[in-house]
Amino acid sequence: MATQQFPEGFLWGAATSSYQIEGAWQEDSKGESIWDRFAHTPGKVIDGSNGDVACDHYHRWQDDIALMKGLGLHAYRFSIAWPRILPQGVGAVNQAGIDFYSRLVDGLLEAGITPFATLYHWDLPQAIQERGGWPQRFAAEAFVEYTDVITRALGDRVKHWITHNEPWCSGLLSHQIGEHAPGWRDWYAGLAASHHILLSHGWAVPVIRRNSPDAEVGITLNFTVATTAVRTGKPRRGARL
Repeated sequence: MATQQFPEGFLWGAATSSYQIEGAWQEDSKGESIWDRFAHTPGKVIDGSNGDVACDHYHRWQDDIALMKGLGLHAYRFSIAWPRILPQGVGAVNQAGIDFYSRLVDGLLEAGITPFATLYHWDLPQAIQERGGWPQRFAAEAFVEYTDVITRALGDRVKHWITHNEPWCSGLLSHQIGEHAPGWRDWYAGLAASHHILLSHGWAVPVIRRNSPDAEVGITLNFTVATTAVRTGKPRRGARL
């Protein structure tokens, strides 16, 4: 059998997102997110599931690190819940939220696991949503404020940052198709949201580099293969290909 050799420095790891794993949705002054509101709205999730408890990672993070270490993982990609850091999206900082992620990062490093932090995995603070959400330029400005707060707190230890997870989902799937929070079905809003999400990425990168010197900074994109339709036979005169 043919064998494949992974390149030197390749990191085996695992990945999660805050809403899908943390639980503790109202603990320690965390603010409400759009996914809290969406999942609590009857009819939005087929079986009524929500992330109120999820995997209870907020309380079981030490056990989760032990599991990762036991698996021999070398990297862990997690996301930070924006409303856990800034309950209103901007303004007052929730120190309890910062302390949680600081403990998590320290625990990972102690276990020999490299932390990869995602700043936004779809859980916009509901307070920002009530001011128009991603279709408004204000959301991009607020994201930079949030980025500055959390990267100043963790940038000395976290050296791998991701601004957004799959902006197509948080832009179009959430605002034009309506399958994800906030569940809008508005083509214009989807385009505006996508623009401001990408704008916030561009604005945030230099802030991260300033607060986390020598860090690697990127964005997670989900791509779809597109295959062109092939027409057989000789086209008719005037036919569109």
